[in-house]
Amino acid sequence: MNNPEIEPGLQPAQTLRVQEVGVYRGPNLHSRTKMVRIQLDLGKLEQYPTNLLPGFVDALLKHVPGLREHGCSYGEPGGLVLRMEEGTWLGHVAEHVAIELQNMAGADVARGKTRSVTNMPGVYNVMFEYENEDVGLLAGRFALELVNLLLPIDLQGLAGADMIAPSPLALFTMPEALRVLRAAHSEIAFGPTTASIVREAEARSIPWRRLDNSSLVQLGYGKHLKRIRASCSSLTSEIAAEIAGDKELTNRLLIEAGLPAPLGIVASSAEEAVEAARTLGLPVVIKPVDGNHGRGVNIGLSSQSEVEWGFEQARAHSSQVLVEQQFVGGDHRILVIGGRLVAAAKRVPAHVVGDGRATIAQLIDRKNEDPRRGNGHESALTRISIDECLIHYIARSGYTLASVPEWGKSVMLLPTANLSTGGTAIDCTEDIHPDNARIACRAARIVGLDIAGIDLVAPDIRRSVLETGGGIIEVNAGPGSACIFPLPR
Repeated sequence: MNNPEIEPGLQPAQTLRVQEVGVYRGPNLHSRTKMVRIQLDLGKLEQYPTNLLPGFVDALLKHVPGLREHGCSYGEPGGLVLRMEEGTWLGHVAEHVAIELQNMAGADVARGKTRSVTNMPGVYNVMFEYENEDVGLLAGRFALELVNLLLPIDLQGLAGADMIAPSPLALFTMPEALRVLRAAHSEIAFGPTTASIVREAEARSIPWRRLDNSSLVQLGYGKHLKRIRASCSSLTSEIAAEIAGDKELTNRLLIEAGLPAPLGIVASSAEEAVEAARTLGLPVVIKPVDGNHGRGVNIGLSSQSEVEWGFEQARAHSSQVLVEQQFVGGDHRILVIGGRLVAAAKRVPAHVVGDGRATIAQLIDRKNEDPRRGNGHESALTRISIDECLIHYIARSGYTLASVPEWGKSVMLLPTANLSTGGTAIDCTEDIHPDNARIACRAARIVGLDIAGIDLVAPDIRRSVLETGGGIIEVNAGPGSACIFPLPR
C-alpha cells in the first residue's frame, strides 16, 4: 500500500491532523497516571468508523496481534476487536495501538482514553499511559503512522506528526518502528534494582518520578522527599561508599573490629603477588583493590604460575591488586538496609549441566537463550560471556569449550558467583544463623552504609562462621541484589 509524503499545510481535508500535544507527568485532569495527550482532527475520516473501512481491522491485527487481548469497554480479551467490528473511530484505535506498541517494546502500560472535544466535530483528545516520555511520544507518532498506512489510498495523509516526536525513520515500516522503540526502551529502561524499588513504591502508594535518563529517581515530595540511584540513597555516605570501594581498607577495618575477614596484602607487581601468596599460604584469592562485579577476581590460585596469571587478570581492572587468604564455603549475598538484615541469598557461579551430547560452548549458548538473561545489568540475570578467565578456569578442571560433559555432570565456568557474570541466586533468608546476621549488620555499620550488600563465605549458612570458619569477603555499596529480594515492609 502506498504511503505518499504530503507537505504540512497542503493536506486535503480528509487527512489525520495533529493539532496539539501534551505530556502529563503526574496526576492530572484526565487520569492519576502519567499520560500523553494528542489532540487529533479526523477531518473527513470522522465519517469513516472502522466498520466502514474494509480490511482495515484484519490488516491492523496482522501488524499488532496483541490488540486481540485488549478488553476496552467490554473488560475482557477481544473487547477492542468487537468494538472495531461494530465501528469505532480512528482516534480510539490509535490510542490502543500506542499502548500496545509500548508493550511490544518492553514497557508495561495499559491505561488510555479517547474523548471528543466539545464544539469541535471530528476532533478528539487521544490519551494513553507511558513509562518513559520519549518512548511514549514516539509510540504515539508510530501509532498514527500505522493507522494512516492501513487506510485506503484516497483517505491517507498525516499532518503535524512532528509535533509529537521527530521520526528517526526515512520511511515508516512496522519492523523498523519496533526496532527503534525497543532500542529506545532498552537504552533508558530502569535496571532491575531500580525497577524493583519503583514497583514497591507504587505498591505502597508512594509517588515517584524519574529525574534523568539514568537511574536517578525521586520518591515522595516536600519534606518526605528521598532520592535513589539504583540501591544508593540520598542517605548513602560518600565516604562510606569510598571505603567499600577499597577492598584492602574494608578488610582492615573489619578485622580491627573483630569481624572475620581475610588477611590481605596489596601487590604492585607479579613478584610481589607471589611473595604475598607465600606469606599468606596457598591457595589464595587475587582481586582488584577497587574493582566491582567480580571482574578480575580469581580464587583457588595454588601455584606460582597461577598467582602470576591471576595478578595480570586483576591488574587489567585496577592499578593495585589485592592478594587474600581464601575462605572455604558457599558464597552468600546478605542485604542490609537501615542496620538490619532484610534478605540473604546463596549465589551459585555460572555453570552448565552436561547432557552427554552438547559441548560446553553449546551448553553456554543454550543457557544464554533464557529470556531472563540480558547484557550487563539490563535484566535480573546476565548472559554468560566466553572470555579468557572462563577458558582458563574450566581448563583447571580438564575441560575445553569443545568438551562434552557426561549426562548430569555440572561444570563450573567461573570462579566467582556474581550475578553480573552469569551466576544465579537461591533465597536463604530464613536459614541464616543469627551470628552470621549480626556479623553482616555490624559490617554495614562499621563501613557506614545505609544500604549494603555483604558477601559472606560460609560452609553452612545455617551455622555460625565463628564455628565453621569463613567470613566477610566484601562489602558493597549500592548492591545490585535488591532486584531479587522482596523489600521490607
